[in-house]
Amino acid sequence: MDIIYYHPSFNPETWLNGMKRRLPMANVRLWQPGDDAPADYALARQPPVEMLQGRTDLKALFALGAGVDDILEQLKQHPSMLTPQIPLFRLEDTGMAVQMQEYALYHVLSWFRRFPEYQQQKQQHYWHHLKNRRRSEFAIGIMGAGVLGKSVAACLRPFGFPLRCWSRSAKQIDGVTSYHGGEQLAEFLSASQVLINLLPNTPQTAGIINRTLMRQLPRGAFILNLARGAHLVETDLLAALDDGEIAGAALDVFASEPLSSDHPFWAHPAVAITPHNAAVTLPDEAMDYIAAAILKLEAGEAPAGKVDRNLGY
Repeated sequence: MDIIYYHPSFNPETWLNGMKRRLPMANVRLWQPGDDAPADYALARQPPVEMLQGRTDLKALFALGAGVDDILEQLKQHPSMLTPQIPLFRLEDTGMAVQMQEYALYHVLSWFRRFPEYQQQKQQHYWHHLKNRRRSEFAIGIMGAGVLGKSVAACLRPFGFPLRCWSRSAKQIDGVTSYHGGEQLAEFLSASQVLINLLPNTPQTAGIINRTLMRQLPRGAFILNLARGAHLVETDLLAALDDGEIAGAALDVFASEPLSSDHPFWAHPAVAITPHNAAVTLPDEAMDYIAAAILKLEAGEAPAGKVDRNLGY
């Protein structure tokens, strides 16, 4: 069994040695330009076109991330890079779910307890008790009901917030009121005091968090974007913040990364920023999944995480 690996920033030795330990029967190598030797499986993030071009015998490509939008975008420009019969897999969890839980829980509880407002008071040397929010009126709306969306809902459930989710198709999640499709989006938004975005990045979801959507949220709602920068119209968010329609936002992803030094988000007091690290790929967990998935494929079984290229996830 031959496996090729490519990532623009990860330490290759960690992955080469780790995969060899998990699959001792495999020949695992770092792909380099000019390497057109046979390969059964490919592990890659932002792979060069020539890495995959012409590999019709490839059994599967594993994308080294939760999203596959980078590979799908490449396929638009180079459709022959990965023939349709070669399955594409993404990392559904592999340690990312817990990280997303931590990130979401931190911001939801911070907004609920009004800690950002107290921090502003501290800077002004101002001692003043703010009115406590009512838990029953602080509904959390999660856009995206996949593995990560379900995980975030599960971590918030013990705190007693009303939980709502919205997705393309109908989903059932314990303790969560579910909405789906365009016809139910407005109802979902109408009571979501916090909007958490965990949607996949597809042509249909690009720019979905715009001024029209924000105006359907309760006035003074909060926005937490953990998915992709392409989902959010940044100028619309700034306008909604300045008009008081949105009370605050926490953003881990942006339309252009790294965020330019003159971007208005840096100076805005109601915007929290992190450098696209809400959930990073954990090598050990990711390699455990990939090795198990390869063994299933070799046994003629179907592992989790296969991407529907038409849907984009």
